[in-house]
Amino acid sequence: MTEIKIVYFAWVRERVGVAEEIIDVPQNDLTVEALAELLSQRDEGYALAFENPKLVRAAIDRVHAKPSDMIAGAREIAFFPPMTGG
Repeated sequence: MTEIKIVYFAWVRERVGVAEEIIDVPQNDLTVEALAELLSQRDEGYALAFENPKLVRAAIDRVHAKPSDMIAGAREIAFFPPMTGG
């Protein structure tokens, strides 16, 4: 098991009910997408937050990440809605 800090922003945070948490990841060879799927199985709030993966963005150690990026070696994963510029 590997401990990773998970941080949630905006409506993702509201749906899961916490701003951040430390979780034990059963394996370190997960992708961002697989981690989101794992989290979505925790309870209704998480399921609601991750129900449409196209609406949730991620960052690995504060660097934007694609759903297919591996989380191996990450200390922090952040999930947030798409951002708009302006």
